[in-house]
Amino acid sequence: MHHQISQIIDQIERVIVGKREILIQVMIGLLSEGHILIEDVPGVGKTQLVATLAKVLDGDFKRIQFTPEVTPSDITGFAMFNQKTMEFEYRAGVSMCNFLLADEINRASSRTQSSLLEIMEEGRVTVDGITYTLPKPFTVLATQNPIENYGTYHLPEAQMDRFFIKLSIGYPNKSSELQILNMYQDTNPLHTLSPVCSMETFLQLQDQVKEIYVDDSLKNYILDITHATRSHCLITLGVSPRGSISLLKAAKAKAFIDNRNYILPDDIQALAVPILAHRIIISQEAKNQKLTPTKLIKMIVEQVPVR
Repeated sequence: MHHQISQIIDQIERVIVGKREILIQVMIGLLSEGHILIEDVPGVGKTQLVATLAKVLDGDFKRIQFTPEVTPSDITGFAMFNQKTMEFEYRAGVSMCNFLLADEINRASSRTQSSLLEIMEEGRVTVDGITYTLPKPFTVLATQNPIENYGTYHLPEAQMDRFFIKLSIGYPNKSSELQILNMYQDTNPLHTLSPVCSMETFLQLQDQVKEIYVDDSLKNYILDITHATRSHCLITLGVSPRGSISLLKAAKAKAFIDNRNYILPDDIQALAVPILAHRIIISQEAKNQKLTPTKLIKMIVEQVPVR
């Protein structure tokens, strides 16, 4: 494993126990300059994970708890008239940071959710016709609870497609949970962490990921997978070109983490589900057969040959 990424993950594991594979996928999302959707039940460490990331990477962290009352200006900021200067002044919203935790994003109204679109796609906000660039790196880490639907607003497909990767932390096993009990009985271990990587260094790591070599045959392999989702009889909405690009970037990030300067078919296969499954819509027939987007993506990956 790349030594700097290993240091970052080792430090995070002082707080987030027994979830190394998930942490690697989070790092893949960050190195690829992507946004991350974490779908999980309450209390498994979603907020703690994002706060830990920000501290270990020495970044600016902000959190917003989404409710129907949250407005777009809470996210983007707003212009306020200053009577002393007789001018409008920009008051930054929560998005002006490196790591934005959008907690329970599906509890915000559709109008508020849509205010994230420009932020996630362009890395900037526009208020009263004036554009403000967000800090770099900038990542939205959004959470949603899959078991509570009352009072929620389904994320539209356009919004889902802008999330680079979708993860689920899951419950810890018994030995990991015992370790968590021992760690948290006196104090929060988050307070004992120190940064191991600066934002400037992490930007350099992101640039190094872009230099990973990808053979044309593997680009075609990615396209074979994504095009198969568009013609599958049980899928009503296939993977968009943005999904193809995301899978390519993710594979490059995984190769970088594994200390390689080239990607392998295994990198693509390992990341197809977390990168693509949330981007497809399955038919009612698929649901009747008790299939899920995850199962269908796995089936497609198994069926598509490596050239």
